[in-house]
Formats: sequence, structure tokens, C-alpha cells
Amino acid sequence: MRVLLTDRFCDRAKSTSVQTDYFDENVSGLALRVSAKGVKAWTLHFTEPTGKRARITLGRYPSTSLANARALALEAKSAVADGRDPRGVGNEMSVNDLAARYVEIHVASLRSADEIKRRIYRNIVPVIGNVKLSEFHRRDATRGDLDHNPIEGMRKPQGSKPRERVLSDDEIRTLWNSLPQALARNPEHQRVIKLCLVTGQRVGEVAGMTRSELDLKHKLWRLPGERTKNGHPHTVPLTPLAIELIGKSDTEQVFPNPEPVAVAQTVYRVQDRFGIPHWTVHDLRRTALTGMAELGVAPIVLGHIANHRTTTKAGMTLSVYVQHAYEKEKREALELWADRLQGIIAGGAQVMSMGRGTR
Repeated sequence: MRVLLTDRFCDRAKSTSVQTDYFDENVSGLALRVSAKGVKAWTLHFTEPTGKRARITLGRYPSTSLANARALALEAKSAVADGRDPRGVGNEMSVNDLAARYVEIHVASLRSADEIKRRIYRNIVPVIGNVKLSEFHRRDATRGDLDHNPIEGMRKPQGSKPRERVLSDDEIRTLWNSLPQALARNPEHQRVIKLCLVTGQRVGEVAGMTRSELDLKHKLWRLPGERTKNGHPHTVPLTPLAIELIGKSDTEQVFPNPEPVAVAQTVYRVQDRFGIPHWTVHDLRRTALTGMAELGVAPIVLGHIANHRTTTKAGMTLSVYVQHAYEKEKREALELWADRLQGIIAGGAQVMSMGRGTR
């Protein structure tokens, strides 16, 4: 059943049989599944790269809000558009990247996190860290030509699922204001983290920003296709807050060390300095998109901001007949979010709450 999902509808939704799927009219494939016992869960139906239909669970309602579910769905659909299974990791990654992702997602919250991380970076990364996952074979993880099995004694991680972490207003304010002390030796990383939250763009795109991509006269950041995840050029309107964070310099590279893994690892190493529960850099993108959704920004505009072509070019009408780039709407949304963000950071969240509050 297709309906225009609203918070009120989700609150009152009931199952008409063993379970009922209410599909969202705004984000294709997203459904609120309601059981006969009243349990409500968000699911996304999609087509795998192999052509097989599949379904993934995004979280339960109401702990995962409608706005958050839509943001998670858009994120998962972006992975599908890139030819990847949203439940796994891409083959373009190296073992180094996989190790950083594993530590970030599966290890950080464990009591034994420090010991597991030490073993990974002592026993695995130095041996096979540069191997691409697409070139990684079983023989690379057994004794073979190695002196020891680099993954011996490690437990197999549980199946991955999309993260749902969205920072609350209080967490945003605490994180933002703690960065100068928490990352005192990494001012560039501070700026990258803040720009991810302000623009809603990926950490790799932000960290690799160059002066030639910037048109400060027209307040635009033009990302070429070779720098985006899906290979399509992308334009990001820049708010005054974003321009202030970019700053001025004579170097082509805006940030001296444009390595997203380094930013993620830095954040992991000093988690205890931020004063909030565990978070990752990618959670900032999700937080920004969810925040804009809660401010009333339409999913189609969110899709253009996130460069999710599964939303912006879904179906014959949008892919062929609708060539509107939503530049004006993107700018309005990002400026609305920047104003909201500045209110949160300054402690004036109650003035501009728009119903969001804290979680």
C-alpha cells in the first residue's frame, strides 16, 4: 500500500493482516512494516546489482524517525546506484580501508577495543594493508607465504547493517564546541568535520577540496565526476558559514592532508574527548540530511544535495523529462540548515526548534 507517510500516520498505523507494508510516496522503496502485534520497522526494498529483489531493515519506529528513515533510505539507495550492495562494503576498498571501517563500526564500542585495534594494526595492516579487496583471496589470509595467519584468533563480525546514528542538538553543540580542545593538534581535521556537518557532503569529498573547485564569487563548490562517489558532477551551494570554514590560502589543496581515513582514525583515537557517545564522521552527513528533512526540505531536494541519483533520476519522468537541477532549492535548504546549526551551536536551539528538539 502506497501512502504519503507523515509522523501522525506512522504513529497511528496498524496492520490489516499478519503484517502490512506502507510504502512511502516520497522515497521509492521505503516502507513502514507494521506487524499484527503493533511492532513497526523501516524497510527498504531494492534491486541488487545481480538483478535480484532484496529488502534491508533500517531501524524501528519511533526510535528511528520518519525523517531519519528517509535519510537512511537515500543513503542505501546511493550505494545501490553505485552498483554496490548497501549491506556490504565496496570492492574498491583496500584492506587498510576495511580495517579502519571495521574498527569504526564494530570495535569502537567494545570493552576490548584498544586490544583489538592494536592487534589489527600490528598484525594485519603492515602485512596486507595495501591489498585491494577486489584482489584479496583466501590464500592472502592463510599461512601460505606469510610467517603467520594475520586474522588468526579474530572473530567473524556480525552481518553489517546501515548505521542509524544521528546527533541530537545537544550532541552537535557539545561536539562543535569541543573540537578546538579535542583536536588541538589537527586544526585541518576540525574544519573538515565542521564542513561535513555544514554541507552534508562525504568526508572524502570535503577533505579533498581544491581551490579550482571553488567559485567563491557565486558561492559554489563544483565537484567534478572523478571526485564523487557515483562519478557524476555535483554542485554544492556554499553558505557564509561554509565559506568561513574554507578560509583563504595560496595553496591549491584546501586541506594539507586530504586523506579521509586519517580523519576517521583521528576521530576514533580521541573519542573520549568529545563528551558524547560514539560517533563517526559519516554520521555528520546523515545528521545534516536528517536535520534538513526535519526542517521540511523535500526528499527530491535532499537527493540533489546528497547527489543521490536514485532519487533525483528515479524513473522515466525524472531521468529524461525533468532536467531541473534544483540549485535554488538546494541553496535555500543549506542556508536554512546553516541558520539552524548556528542556533544550535550558540545554545539558542529553543528559538529555532521547528519541532526537532533533542533526542
